Amino acid sequence: MTMRRVIKVGTSVLRGDGARCTEQVIGDLAASLCNLWARQEPVALVTSGAVGLGCTALGQHQRPTELEGLQAAAAVGQGRLMTLYDQAFARDERCVAQVLLTRGDLASRRRYQNACRTLEQLLAWGVTPIINENDTLATDELRFGDNDTLSALVAVAVQADELVLLTDIDSLYSGDPRSDADAQPIPEVNTLAELEALSGVAKGGGRWGTGGMTTKLSAARIATASGIQVRLADGRDPAVLNAVLAGERRGTLFRPSTTPLSDRKGWLAHALLPQGSITVDAGAERALLVQGASLLAVGVKSVDGTFSRRDAVRLLSLDGRELARGLTAMDSQELQQCKGQRGLVVHRDHLVITPGAASS
Repeated sequence: MTMRRVIKVGTSVLRGDGARCTEQVIGDLAASLCNLWARQEPVALVTSGAVGLGCTALGQHQRPTELEGLQAAAAVGQGRLMTLYDQAFARDERCVAQVLLTRGDLASRRRYQNACRTLEQLLAWGVTPIINENDTLATDELRFGDNDTLSALVAVAVQADELVLLTDIDSLYSGDPRSDADAQPIPEVNTLAELEALSGVAKGGGRWGTGGMTTKLSAARIATASGIQVRLADGRDPAVLNAVLAGERRGTLFRPSTTPLSDRKGWLAHALLPQGSITVDAGAERALLVQGASLLAVGVKSVDGTFSRRDAVRLLSLDGRELARGLTAMDSQELQQCKGQRGLVVHRDHLVITPGAASS
């Protein structure tokens, strides 16, 4: 069966080790992806590495912590990163395209659809999109913060069958194998409930990357909710990626949801940036989760944040659980004035129930 994939490679892998430098890592990665194209299996690549390469070029030994330092290092490194990819894919006479995105590009429905169409055209042409966050321009509020999240959103945008997350660990473990001698590899995660239960084993990012197991589990949650299979695999050994792409069982497999979200619902759930939150009463919670109803002002208990009409908001239960996300028909000032009364707040066509909320 022909598969459409998104591959994500992190900075910790791209930096290489004593045996392979960054150029060799990229060369091996490109060779594997070109093999997919030879089998007529489209693939997009989400890559980190611009900041790290920029720091290397500048002789800096620590990743900048301030936004302007990250942006400047990315500006230095992005061209170097794309040159390495361009040269590597050219060995197999394959063309690549640079695609730089910010959170704002996907939070706007129009810009999200434009990005989808561009990526679709590149894949139709047999071109590998090389996708990275636009670190040079992104401000704090418009940053993904990690390319794991970006890769999951790209996988949803291109309707991928599989998302492969390449990292510097061979599997998801029941604990941190670096400090827990009893930690065991987890070969398969079958349901959202299993995935949520694993959130406690996640740790923070490494020295050069911004991700970590937390963000990888979050990416798996986004992708599997949209019906996309996710594999977490060791990117340090090129043989592992080739084995995964050949269908072998390596690393951890996250099974896709059997009731996937539609494209629009997936966008509502994951791509939008909530501008505020609305707490609802028990009756409204029941209407949302059980009856599939719209949210009416009579069920609103409190409003938090400042937002305009058509902004994204979180809908919360009385005990603070997120029930859903959606686009509000009222601004925050209007809603403060009419809460508990009459009026449509979020139409059912413009909201999505948060995975797991209905079973809480």
